[in-house]
Amino acid sequence: MVTYGSVCSGIEAASVAWGPLGWRCAFMSEIDKFPRAVLTHRFPGVPLRGDFTEIQEGEHESIDMLVGGTPCQSFSVAGLRGGMDDERGNLALEYCRLAARLGPRWVVWENVPGVLSSNGGRDFGAFLGALVELGYGVAYRVLDAQYFGVPQRRRRVFVVGYLGDWRRAAAVLFEPEGMSGGPATRREAGEGATADVSGGLRGPLVVDARQITHPENRSIPRDVCPTLARSSRPVVFGDRLPRLLTPRERERLLGFPDDWTRIDDTTRDSPRNRGLGDSAAVPVLGWLGRRIGVVEATVNKNA
Repeated sequence: MVTYGSVCSGIEAASVAWGPLGWRCAFMSEIDKFPRAVLTHRFPGVPLRGDFTEIQEGEHESIDMLVGGTPCQSFSVAGLRGGMDDERGNLALEYCRLAARLGPRWVVWENVPGVLSSNGGRDFGAFLGALVELGYGVAYRVLDAQYFGVPQRRRRVFVVGYLGDWRRAAAVLFEPEGMSGGPATRREAGEGATADVSGGLRGPLVVDARQITHPENRSIPRDVCPTLARSSRPVVFGDRLPRLLTPRERERLLGFPDDWTRIDDTTRDSPRNRGLGDSAAVPVLGWLGRRIGVVEATVNKNA
């Protein structure tokens, strides 16, 4: 069993994905009011912290893994240039500092693809360099949720690190048998019913509400809706008039159980939509967890 700590938890896609694997969350950390309310409601037995930069060694049980997706706006080469001794820092660097304090053998970090080109790639390179300075072997890959069983294009960068061995990190993200659930053919961004958000898509996004079903319906099309972002206002065509996506439909597009973000009868749609717009896709994290489990089993077998 893997014990992990979650930072910048949001509505906690990681625990939804990894609960079925039997993994245990030692603590969560989130500062926004509504996601914190969701976490309190859904995980009453898990310690919930605010600012993860205040978490110190020994305050929680030891963890095997640190997972989180720090806000992309925190990337600044000015904060990373000084390495681990620079007190100015930012949240990406603070993530590394927390890993240094807690010493997990695994780190999993997620962000939008734009971080790859931030400051000409130097910011992302500095972040990877900080992890390497701590002794982690790292690998990264852009994964698209549409190839993991949810009907939307949602590309995210995932960094996986393993303490002392880059080969184990690479084995998670680059399995030899190919990505499970991959389509028979791949279309270019912008071709067909959807356009990738990295192409500058703006304005209403039109989809068919009748095609949005729970992820356990494996026949759902893979190109129904583009990525959900705060700046987008997805519109669906119902039986008669166009309308905005409901929070439940957004949950299904990300692989969450129905009404995951509905705390009670007074919960408004707008905070639910914001929380979902910031979240990773559950099936992608589920795939990563299973891959880590395979590597862990191999390590233990050879120990």
